[in-house]
Amino acid sequence: MIENPPPRKFRSVLYVPAINERAIAKAATLPADAIILDLEDAVAPDAKAEARRRARAALESRILAPRTVIVRVNGLPEGEQTHEWLADDLAEIAAAGADAVLFPKIRTGADVARAEGLLDHHFAPASLRLWLMIETPQAILNLRDIVTPQDESHGRLEALVMGTNDLGKEMRLPPSPSRLPLLQALSSTVLAARAQDLVVLDGVFGRIEDKAAFESECHQGRALGFDGKTLVHPSQIDIANRAFSPTEAERAEAEAIVKAFENPENVGRAVLVVNGRMVEDLHYRVAKQVLALAE
Repeated sequence: MIENPPPRKFRSVLYVPAINERAIAKAATLPADAIILDLEDAVAPDAKAEARRRARAALESRILAPRTVIVRVNGLPEGEQTHEWLADDLAEIAAAGADAVLFPKIRTGADVARAEGLLDHHFAPASLRLWLMIETPQAILNLRDIVTPQDESHGRLEALVMGTNDLGKEMRLPPSPSRLPLLQALSSTVLAARAQDLVVLDGVFGRIEDKAAFESECHQGRALGFDGKTLVHPSQIDIANRAFSPTEAERAEAEAIVKAFENPENVGRAVLVVNGRMVEDLHYRVAKQVLALAE
């Protein structure tokens, strides 16, 4: 019997400027779960063309395998704007072997339909997934439409990624270590993602030297329900991997629950007592997910 493959992990998702060949080469040696090759904010306008070529070369060489590799492209044109960056990005990388394309500044369900249509227009393979940046007040208010398929024939959507810096800027928020003003937006995004069984990732933390504050924010993100965190520096990878992995106590509890439900004496029983706690089938399914991630 062929077993299902283990779930992909997204505890640590590192942004790497696609223009920086040395950074790409280094990323191939790092324990990040996924890499985002960035063609947008991390690349100056006069370097866009070269960054595309380097991103495509990295994809075709599979230097970053077996990590999940995502390319963040430039944003959708707005209004009468006819920006060629996005079209050039997709022409270069849509069929080059990425696992997903990350679209920034998504605001509406119509934007999602446009993004999917552009991937089809550029002959992206059916396996190429769609990731979306949630980084504007409009996106938060339109989350239901964003995650609900506009057309049942389109099913690329896989992940939502918080852009907390841009969201905070548009909300005119002062810096807040607790992120209290953002909690509603963060939780709403997690709820929307879970409603459609999507991956959902927390935003970046820019104060690279403040490892304690970064670790605290990782634990907050996990407590809110995020699958992992997007990162801006390799020094953040190990902290994120630990924070978004099951603890020894969680693993032990999961093992006990799975063992109890898979005991032949308990076949057909809907509710069991494990270590003094009432557990049922939903706890069994969660426990199996915990063990899969722990491995």
